[in-house]
Amino acid sequence: MSLRHAILGLLAETPSSGYDLMKRFETSLAHVWPAKQSQVYGELAKLSEAGLIEVTGTGARNRREYGITDAGRAELKEWMTGPGADGAYRSAALLRVFFLWTLPREEGAAYLKEFARRNQERHAFLEAVRDGAQWRGDPVQVCEWLALEFGIRGSKSTGEWAEWAAEQLTEHM
Repeated sequence: MSLRHAILGLLAETPSSGYDLMKRFETSLAHVWPAKQSQVYGELAKLSEAGLIEVTGTGARNRREYGITDAGRAELKEWMTGPGADGAYRSAALLRVFFLWTLPREEGAAYLKEFARRNQERHAFLEAVRDGAQWRGDPVQVCEWLALEFGIRGSKSTGEWAEWAAEQLTEHM
């Protein structure tokens, strides 16, 4: 997945300004594909240059609203239905776990406990997002809910695994 396709997907739902897109990233995509403001605005310029989005309106303080073009919808559809390269799983956290043997046992266990704590916090945050949402049942929201539920279940199991791994490291290293 790329930021390009995340933005195209959001704009396929509704035209938005860069500011609006950032808010939507923060409230719905942050657990799936986080993005910084500079990344979003840079990608908007690239998408516009490529003809995949266009300015559909201008508001106060030269605030531009973007909409997806037919070419942008075609790009999004091709990405959605194409074979993709999603097979590889990358995790900086697990790469660190792979090399925990290079640290003293206590430091490795502390890393895992902190990793567990962060996942427990993430789990609580995502549950609060889910529980505070007004679920209307429209197709966009159903898919957002499915992705949110993936984050909820994943953060819970990852936190439990990290606690277990800290115990294993302490006992066996």
